Amino acid sequence: MGHHDNRTSGASGPAGAAPEPDPDPGTDPGRDADPGAVEEDGELAALALKILVAGGFGVGKTTLVGAVSEIRPLRTEEQLSEAGELVDDTGGVDQKTTTTVAMDFGRITIRSGLSLYLFGTPGQDRFWFLWDELSQGALGAVVLADTRRLEDCFPAVDYFEHRRIPFVVAVNCFTEARRYGAHDVSRALDLEQGTPVVLCDARDKDSGKEVLIRLVEYAGRVHTARLLDSVGPQAGSV
Repeated sequence: MGHHDNRTSGASGPAGAAPEPDPDPGTDPGRDADPGAVEEDGELAALALKILVAGGFGVGKTTLVGAVSEIRPLRTEEQLSEAGELVDDTGGVDQKTTTTVAMDFGRITIRSGLSLYLFGTPGQDRFWFLWDELSQGALGAVVLADTRRLEDCFPAVDYFEHRRIPFVVAVNCFTEARRYGAHDVSRALDLEQGTPVVLCDARDKDSGKEVLIRLVEYAGRVHTARLLDSVGPQAGSV
């Protein structure tokens, strides 16, 4: 498996931003999904959180969003072309025939009053200009990893670490892939201490939901700790 020092160049993320496609003319998920956004529904307030699903080419991002979404997911997939073969490394995912060119979008209700809006990011380098736009207002991210091509998730790991966006690494356990424990993956990726690594099956709704719950819990602790750190000096001076 790879190591942090081998993370690819340009891993700091895209340089620009592009307008986000609107998956539904009557819905603006990007705006509604800001952390802390509250939608009034009678006497109940529903909290909607924005989550990114990132990772390398062919790692299962579209599959995960589709498996857990309670609505028909928006997909912006196109057929792989001969021109794309020159820039897309399909080693290990030879059967893949399509690729996400903008984003995937889905929604899942974790519990009453708490919904997650899921935005699957494109995996190829040439689409990274979309990442800055998609990451705005996100509570956190899931970085999907494939142990056959572990180095492919280095750019996503670097992107979220540099922008201090909480994330979990979810190892998609492909049938033909060698199995590694969470600790081994964490060491290979040289993750910051405390970053969760979970094993999952992106095709399974319950497995995907557990990953998302783990992310929400972890991101909640991170954001709470940062808030307490920011108010600590003022509170101590009173």
